[in-house]
Amino acid sequence: MIDETTLLDRVPTELFIGGTWRAAEGGETLEVRDPATGEVLRTIASASGADAQAAMDATAEAFPAWSRTPARERGELLRRAFDLLTERAEEFALLMTLEMGKPLAESRGEVTYGGEFLRWFSEEAVRVQGRYGANPEGTGRTIVSQHPVGPCFLVTPWNFPLAMATRKIAPALAAGCTVVIKPAQLTPLTTLHFVKLLEEAGLPAGVVNVVTSRSSRAVSEPILADPRLRKLSFTGSTGVGQKLLAQAAPGVLRTSMELGGNAPFVVFEDADLEAAVDGAMLAKFRNIGQACTAANRFLVHRSVAEEFARRVTEKVQALGMGRGTEDGVSIGPLIDEDAVEKAGSLVADALDHGASLAVGGSAVEGKGTFFEATVLTDVREGSALLREEIFGPVLAIVPFDTEEEAVRLANSTEYGLVSYVYTQDLARGQRMIELLETGMMGLNMGVVSNAAAPFGGWKMSGLGREGGAEGIHEYLQTKYTLTPNPF
Repeated sequence: MIDETTLLDRVPTELFIGGTWRAAEGGETLEVRDPATGEVLRTIASASGADAQAAMDATAEAFPAWSRTPARERGELLRRAFDLLTERAEEFALLMTLEMGKPLAESRGEVTYGGEFLRWFSEEAVRVQGRYGANPEGTGRTIVSQHPVGPCFLVTPWNFPLAMATRKIAPALAAGCTVVIKPAQLTPLTTLHFVKLLEEAGLPAGVVNVVTSRSSRAVSEPILADPRLRKLSFTGSTGVGQKLLAQAAPGVLRTSMELGGNAPFVVFEDADLEAAVDGAMLAKFRNIGQACTAANRFLVHRSVAEEFARRVTEKVQALGMGRGTEDGVSIGPLIDEDAVEKAGSLVADALDHGASLAVGGSAVEGKGTFFEATVLTDVREGSALLREEIFGPVLAIVPFDTEEEAVRLANSTEYGLVSYVYTQDLARGQRMIELLETGMMGLNMGVVSNAAAPFGGWKMSGLGREGGAEGIHEYLQTKYTLTPNPF
């Protein structure tokens, strides 16, 4: 086992701007705490507006040379980073568990998942293609080419501190873009440690710049107002995303927005219940429920709702709770006190509306920000947790009677990120693909995320896609050229 103190001592505490680690102007700092204990893990630099401007200067200065770097060289840098990350998987897993709280086994899974974006886009870098052909009139030749969009600003959330960084940095670099990345102030250590790894892999100065800060506004406003910025990529809440879109509008920036979710998990009467329960545990309790893809509303056919609830409750009761570094832990702490308070409020509201509590339902007293894994049955329409993203370990079951009702309930939300459907009826599964208003679906699957697939939502869940062949195109712009007929 890696020693925690030794690992933390190796994590940079400064800003990374123009290829140099440096203190924040004015010496401002922020504390990063372990949510399982409340103890300070590391005190790091907190960037000012001047630091943000310096990072923007560095990324703009580095862009011309990096955009002209051969695609093979860009891809090979990402591949070296993948190899280094694979070698150091345990230290990155431990670091994420310390600053975010997820169980160590899940952190290891995130290292694998996050690493795949490096490998995938190292391969996609050399596959950016255009086309050439005669125009319909035969008077000229059409050339369509793809070009890097320019300097990018990447804003990542706290819940998947490695995967969200690699999911944005890798396609940007593969496309020939340079970036400023601002990790969440609650979990910035993983990003700092990862960029140090990129530096070891041969990252040229200014291609990736990191600004950590207590004030998102202080960093974001000068960068978004800079006319040299051409792209904004954000993962986080819909409310913050809307504000950033408004700030991006004057510069007509390209934007990628991976926002909130309210995922339905639909279990039909013909479902394989054992598979559905296993899928439910993954879809709900992965990352302690703190994932935009977490199932929020479990819509279960009335004929199997009681049995589904019984089986899932048994599994929930067996989940171990504690610090993520401990053996047998499946439920770590929530990220902070606000998250605990929100989970408790949503459970109380559901009970007030007539739901029944099968297990859990309370915050845990003592050190850390823990909330019990919870199952609620007979949750009624009008309950706040059916409208709001729970972001916690609360599984809410809503019975339904007909397929039409299931579709209505599933779609009765402003969000449309992901849905989960369990049925053994092939035709019904195909109908759900057509009818459910989400950008992704797990059909008899409880996890959908994959670096080779386009991740993103419909409606208020966002714009653009991350991952897959589509992911690199978010960082490219198209040029059409007409040349004379050569004959």
